[in-house]
Amino acid sequence: MSQDRVAVVIPSRYASTRFPAKPLALLCGKIMVQHVYEKAVASKADVVLVATDHPAIFDAVNKFGGRAVMTAESHPSGTDRIAEAVSKIDEEIDIVVNVQGDEPLIPTSVIDELIAIMKGNPAIEMATVAVPGVRSKMTENNVKVVFSEDSFALYFSRSMIPFLRSGGVEAPVYLHWGIYAYRKSTLDRFVALPPGKLEECEKLEQLRALENGIKIYVHLSELESIGIDTPEDLIRAEKKLLKGK
Repeated sequence: MSQDRVAVVIPSRYASTRFPAKPLALLCGKIMVQHVYEKAVASKADVVLVATDHPAIFDAVNKFGGRAVMTAESHPSGTDRIAEAVSKIDEEIDIVVNVQGDEPLIPTSVIDELIAIMKGNPAIEMATVAVPGVRSKMTENNVKVVFSEDSFALYFSRSMIPFLRSGGVEAPVYLHWGIYAYRKSTLDRFVALPPGKLEECEKLEQLRALENGIKIYVHLSELESIGIDTPEDLIRAEKKLLKGK
């Protein structure tokens, strides 16, 4: 296992069409971004940061004792935001884990599994997570992934992949879970690349990596989380948290 230093960075944007000020929404008495931060701090990461574009989030993170970095409002993606945040700190970082700020129920073990994969396999440039899905329950809001026998992503799509043609043989369907780990050098390369045609079509930034020959290792997990996209999702997450107590 390598001695690479790891940073978990939580991109936390204030503006949201469906849920404005989402990171500051209360969930069981704590703001959402605090739940995510505490899950990350419990991991084996050396550094945990919140990368934000808004002083209200910056101040809130500092208030609960977290560490926040202000970034530009203009970033087109969370990946660009975390790259700026990492560039602003003094610590030497080798591996960066991008944990979404709207994943308050993310299991710390998933973060640790990605860290172990990156530390144990120096040839892997980038890694992510997928979980088994149910074909009949999929919508275009669910990102699907197909991968090779050696667990590297072949494609991500909002469409159903693999498509089950009449007379075809059923194949497993996997949901992509939007947590990523990158080599710092790969992250810097990624954000320097222009958006790709497939990325622009599907509105999935991970396709920029595949279009430019960056292989993405897909780690399979049986665990689950609840991504918070709407106030209704927040209610579901609160019920799940309370049930677990």
